[in-house]
Amino acid sequence: MKYVRQFLIILLFSFVGEVLKYLIPLPIPASIYGLLLLFLALQLHIIKLESVRETAKFLVEIMPVMFIPAGVGLLTSWEALQEMLVPVAVITVVSTVVVMAAAGKATEGMLHLGRKRRKEGTER
Repeated sequence: MKYVRQFLIILLFSFVGEVLKYLIPLPIPASIYGLLLLFLALQLHIIKLESVRETAKFLVEIMPVMFIPAGVGLLTSWEALQEMLVPVAVITVVSTVVVMAAAGKATEGMLHLGRKRRKEGTER
């Protein structure tokens, strides 16, 4: 029952993201709205991390399986994609490098912030 409750909490934030996507005319995916709202709720301690931890961990673990339908869709659309293969390949490589660099910098920043907070905590 605990997992069902955790999953329903995550689904609730996804649903609210869908509603916001409908109400706010910005080109932002509904999933981003939902993720931001869940992040804010966790940061503001409206929801405790333990309320979603196990189910969120499970969903992250099975994420690669979720890409199988998209891969099959690409294979079935091969004829349409052949003519734009080079631009798609270039965009894929460039966007992958940019995302990796941004994620690396964000991780470095978070590690630095954590070290700084630990250092401040031990000096007091």
